[in-house]
Amino acid sequence: MSEKYTKQQLALRNGVDKPEIWVAFKGKIYDVSESRLWRKGKHYEHWAGQDLTEELADAPHTDSVFERFRCVGELG
Repeated sequence: MSEKYTKQQLALRNGVDKPEIWVAFKGKIYDVSESRLWRKGKHYEHWAGQDLTEELADAPHTDSVFERFRCVGELG
């Protein structure tokens, strides 16, 4: 059973308030801390600590990009 996190708990994992850099996508939360593309909690116009499901509809990559990151829980 996955750990569940609220949107408020996710928001703290923005690379500033807490050292973790997490993002949510389609109900799952991923740790992107190790990605050089997410340094300082920002990736292009996207900010860490948020649900990116709607924002990524126009992204140049597919959902499979999240396969390289560890899923830490679910947004609940």
